[in-house]
Amino acid sequence: MATVAPASSSRTHTGPAIAAILAISAAATLFIFWLIYIHPAAATSAQYAFLPAVDAILNGLAATALLIGYTFIRARRIRQHRASMITAFVFSTLFLIGYIAHHALHGDISYPIHAAYRTFYLWLLASHIILATVALPLILVTFFFSLSGRIPQHRKIARWTFPIWLYVSITGVVTYAMLRIALG
Repeated sequence: MATVAPASSSRTHTGPAIAAILAISAAATLFIFWLIYIHPAAATSAQYAFLPAVDAILNGLAATALLIGYTFIRARRIRQHRASMITAFVFSTLFLIGYIAHHALHGDISYPIHAAYRTFYLWLLASHIILATVALPLILVTFFFSLSGRIPQHRKIARWTFPIWLYVSITGVVTYAMLRIALG
């Protein structure tokens, strides 16, 4: 007869993984903060000026993959849902690589002081940054639960992860568009 492990046993085994995910997320957040606000830009040339546009496209593709994945899970098409969510994860990862590269090369770009909608832009950007910081560990924990077969935990956290991740992906595109329009 097979022995079933108590529920607390699975919780014990997730502790180190969750702690590692939180540590990696904190380190990534601190690195990005340092990169944008402390580290001087490596170059002032426009050699890689296309990166923000590529990042906006990747954010848009991530949002699209998230919505497709959501429709798949609502239809109980698990394999397609998983493929869509992995696709969204890949797009978001590529975005993060491009974002880091752009800021390492060019530093931060500020919204013009006298541009229209500056207050709205700053509010949107602040909410985007705060929720992006929250989204990273949520996404990683959600993937950990799914890939380790902890589906009940995956479902519980995915209810929070999905809307936050979608918001961050969409507002990434909107803030890029607003900044490009304001800069002319």
